[in-house]
Amino acid sequence: MELSSVRIEKPDDVNVIVGQAHFIKTVEDLHEVLAGSSPHLEFGLAFCESSGPRLVRRSGNDPGLVDLAVKNAEAIGAGHSFVVFLRKGFPVNVLNALKLVPEVCTIFCATANPVEILIAGTDAGRGILGVVDGGAPAGVESDADVAERKGLLRRFGYKL
Repeated sequence: MELSSVRIEKPDDVNVIVGQAHFIKTVEDLHEVLAGSSPHLEFGLAFCESSGPRLVRRSGNDPGLVDLAVKNAEAIGAGHSFVVFLRKGFPVNVLNALKLVPEVCTIFCATANPVEILIAGTDAGRGILGVVDGGAPAGVESDADVAERKGLLRRFGYKL
C-alpha cells in the first residue's frame, strides 16, 4: 500500500466539501441540491467515477469552480470521491441537504481552511483515508474569545 497526501488547491474565498458517493447519478443530484439552496451560490463539482469508463464527471454554475473541482478530483483520484467548491455561500447552508442525497456515503470535510486529503493506493485503486483540515489548536479560548465567537455568529445571522 502506498500512502500519500493531496493538498486541495483553492482560492482563500472558496469553501470545499470532499465526500464519497456511489453512483453516476451523484453529479446531477448534487448539482440540484446546490442550485436549489440559494440563487446566489456559485459552485463547481466533480465526481470520480469508479467503474466503466472511470471518468471525472463534472457540473456547476461557475465554469472556473467546475475547472477547479475537476483539477482537484483528478489529483485525488479516488473512486467514488467528489469535490465541491462553493463561493457566495457556506457549507453549513448545504451540508444537511447533501447528506440526504441517497448516493452520498460520507462527507470527509467542509472547510475554507487549507486542507490535505490523505490517500491510500493499492492494486485495487485509490481511497480517501481522511483529511488534515487546518492547524492544531494554539490554546484554549478566553472569556474575550467566547464573547467574540458569540458575536460573530450573531453578526452572520446564525444565532439570535
